[in-house]
Amino acid sequence: MPDAASARVQLDQLKLTNREATLARVAEVINRQSPAGAQLLLDIRGQSLAVQAAIGDTSLETGDWVKVMRAGNELQLMGKLAQAPEAGIARALAQRLPWQQSIDSGLAKLLATLTQGLRQDPLPGQLPSARPAQPLPEAARLAIEQLVNRLPSGNGLTPGSGSESATTQQVRQWLSESGLFAESRLAQNPTAQLPDLKLALGRVITALLASQGSTPEQFNRLTPIATPELMQAPLQFPQPMTTPAARSDGEPPSVGQMLRLLAGMLNRITVNQLHSQALTSRSGGDATAPASTLVLDLPWLTPQNEPRLAQVRIEQYPEDHESEHKPASSTATEWRLSLAMDLDDAGPLHFDIALRQQSVSARVWAEKQMTLRKVNQELPALRQSLTDLGLEVTDLECRRGTPQSSVTRLEHRLVDTRA
Repeated sequence: MPDAASARVQLDQLKLTNREATLARVAEVINRQSPAGAQLLLDIRGQSLAVQAAIGDTSLETGDWVKVMRAGNELQLMGKLAQAPEAGIARALAQRLPWQQSIDSGLAKLLATLTQGLRQDPLPGQLPSARPAQPLPEAARLAIEQLVNRLPSGNGLTPGSGSESATTQQVRQWLSESGLFAESRLAQNPTAQLPDLKLALGRVITALLASQGSTPEQFNRLTPIATPELMQAPLQFPQPMTTPAARSDGEPPSVGQMLRLLAGMLNRITVNQLHSQALTSRSGGDATAPASTLVLDLPWLTPQNEPRLAQVRIEQYPEDHESEHKPASSTATEWRLSLAMDLDDAGPLHFDIALRQQSVSARVWAEKQMTLRKVNQELPALRQSLTDLGLEVTDLECRRGTPQSSVTRLEHRLVDTRA
């Protein structure tokens, strides 16, 4: 702490009385080796305070929370708080955020290898182009073909089939196989070769590593190839939608490049898993927050076999959540679905749907004027279809443009904000 007079002024400004304890966040560890003790910058009650702290064997890192108490004109360190579960999630997220590969772009490159093959990695001192492309190893080809055959198809759902049980089962299957639940599904059935996007990518990686005589440890040391757009706002929903560029340069990737690309795709799925956990754990004690949140990317194929992406966010709100979509007397759980996708002719579309018991509301956003006109023409038919399902349609409209996006900030706790 500074001299006594200055310290007293600063502590008084914090409205911290003598023997009063409070929580502080370690904003920065300036110097651990100072003779007078570690130099720390603490955030206390919204203000920054530089201190000299005798922390002994206590290991303090930026972001840690500590309990401090005012003793006269000094602050005493009472101890470090055990980290909340979301702190570990935040760390894991921060490690992976810079290394995400967009699923649709990655799949486009993966599909291209079925016809282009892969180049062997160059030997030391050899130019990459010196190694000719070779057909995929049979195990890798089989793994990729199995992955592609499980992807949803643009022809998989027909208009008007929403009320059919087969359609419901199909959508549920697509969501369950998206990779978001890979580890829990594997824990329930560890011996089966489950149809799951994340596990399927892992099988492609295993096949490529085996063809090179490489080990999983070597794969873990690779630097994933990232999609630049995902680095700008990595926890934004929805992400800006761009159509994957077709690979037309005739230059197939090397095995090493493909493994790095696959590592980035795995990171993207893992980020969605951690993001979902973070938003769900963050809801504790916040009556306005959803009780659980799922964020996922659902890849699908056009009739031309080109990968596209549907971005999905599903929220469950607690029974006592106050909502504009329900009367004050209602106490039923509310479900909200946000779906964003970019269709070649219709352009970017965003759907917001809220369901509470038998009451449903929906809003469609379209960027193209032509699409807006067509959706508005179809709204009466959609209202009738929902009514035929036994639902009361409280609100149904289409708007031009895009809705507000949500961005999760990584702090000492995770905060979801509307931008």
